[in-house]
Amino acid sequence: MTASSESPTGAPGPASLFEPVGSEPETWFPTELSRGPWSLDSLHGGPVAALMTRAAQGLESPIPTRLARITIELFAPVPFVPLTIETSVIRPGKRVSTVELKLKVADSAEAGDSDAGSEGQVLAVARAQRIRIEPVDFPDGASDQVPEFPDSASVITPWPGQPEFTFHANAVEHRFTSGGFDQIGPADDWICLLVPVVPGEEPTGWQRAAATADFTNGLSSLAPFDGKSVFINPDLTIALWREPEGEWLCNQAVTRTSDTGIGLSHAKLWDSSGLCGHGIQTLYLDR
Repeated sequence: MTASSESPTGAPGPASLFEPVGSEPETWFPTELSRGPWSLDSLHGGPVAALMTRAAQGLESPIPTRLARITIELFAPVPFVPLTIETSVIRPGKRVSTVELKLKVADSAEAGDSDAGSEGQVLAVARAQRIRIEPVDFPDGASDQVPEFPDSASVITPWPGQPEFTFHANAVEHRFTSGGFDQIGPADDWICLLVPVVPGEEPTGWQRAAATADFTNGLSSLAPFDGKSVFINPDLTIALWREPEGEWLCNQAVTRTSDTGIGLSHAKLWDSSGLCGHGIQTLYLDR
């Protein structure tokens, strides 16, 4: 990994976004680095997306396949409790297959706490599309101009009342070439995930893309983060035509709105070689 997490005071942070729960298979407890900026008790969408993407990539296939698209629907804020992912292949196929994933409160979680969620509660559902891989001669035909890569990290100013550790400030490094969390409108931001999703595993390009894409509505917000406006994404879709390369990905983010309270945030996702995919978040808008 490029670096390790630490708090604004320099205190060392957790070594991953999630940690295993005892010997329970595929059961994970979020660390402080998964925390969102809005509440001490809920996770940022980026770690959730990366964990579900990891599960989709890890599901066995009878033939060589690659993840091509994943859509994650967030049903409820994800709390700091043991989490498990239930997976199933709902469309088997030799060329294209579809996987369904359910992020649930694990049976080992504390029951009866409404804030923490009840055992078995479904917190998010995802569908992922896998396509067979084999050599095929199709020229791309596109010419990309990779965004500028800044020489130094951007300073992320803590928000009032922000916890010591959060995903956006401590688990990733940001290098803005335009825009910023404190600016309104589109933004270009190179992002590096500093810790693995789970201990002992180097994040895949897909996991990095999932963590990066969930920042889109925050990077390109059309209102200040002052509590007077709501621009929540109840979902996240990521589509990649190739696996991203390297530790750094650029999110070129823009948000569009309507007068009906519905918006959309769109990300062009880049690595050092060129454009590799897109991310989309539908938005619930309110004052």
